[in-house]
Amino acid sequence: MSADRMMLSRTGTAAEVPYLALPPTAVDARPSGATRLVVVWHGFGPPRTPAAMAAAVPMTGVPAWRVYLSLPAPAGALPPAGLGGETAVADFADTVERAAERFSAVLERLRRDLEVPEGPVALAGFSAGAAVAMLVLASAAVPVSAAAFVAPIAAPARTMAQVIKETGRPYAWTGPSRAAADRLNMPSRAAELARPGAPILLVAGSRDPLVPAAEVARLHDRLAEQGAAVETTTVQMAHALTAEPGVDALPPLPEAVSVDTALTEWFRRHLATVAASAQGPAPSSLQTLPDGIPMCTGPHHD
Repeated sequence: MSADRMMLSRTGTAAEVPYLALPPTAVDARPSGATRLVVVWHGFGPPRTPAAMAAAVPMTGVPAWRVYLSLPAPAGALPPAGLGGETAVADFADTVERAAERFSAVLERLRRDLEVPEGPVALAGFSAGAAVAMLVLASAAVPVSAAAFVAPIAAPARTMAQVIKETGRPYAWTGPSRAAADRLNMPSRAAELARPGAPILLVAGSRDPLVPAAEVARLHDRLAEQGAAVETTTVQMAHALTAEPGVDALPPLPEAVSVDTALTEWFRRHLATVAASAQGPAPSSLQTLPDGIPMCTGPHHD
């Protein structure tokens, strides 16, 4: 992310949740409806902070505030750093459920901080953050205009099976961890996700070992069966969007550029009116240097 854009961003805490907010800077589009906020959650793995997520997926072409929220640490634990360890599933459930439960209070404070009027919001999340966004959508606690879930951990038991396969380390399931995995099996809750009527984009990674594209396709099918307006796109990526440790704001990797393009086009389609002279693919938040290294560019001003 460029220095100019970082200077334009705002940081704060809403209902005890740290956030980073990027203001609307799109010059070729304006809101087509009442949505003025796109709320985004990072994952357990890279990117694992609001700053890293905002740098990876800035969605500069979307004419709305993009607000990146921090995930809470599991109760009595350090900040999450992957779906591993003896209490992994319980920690996952504790984190995403608490993040979803406090969202209404967070949103109320964000509206005051950013001077954004009442209205629907758009939701996006990566990995564990996608699980939070799905819970918020399913709860129907706030009106949602559109949603996008990137490499979503939608079935924790299946994701843990992939972790076991990748690491060779067994996992000792307990009654509480199985109950948590069942609660957060989102394909079985497809009717709840479809009920609000928000269009949903699923983004799968073609090389993702933790959330294989087939798992994303399974979620797509369950949502479609329940009448959801759902689309799926597959990009060339493994699970991570940034390099480890995924904490700082760094120039995005090609994988992140692909995801940023997909989300930008999705939200422009559902939230924006694009100037006639700008019809066509959404403008990228990025430029590419001669050596092929992507770099962020600052907003344009008249």
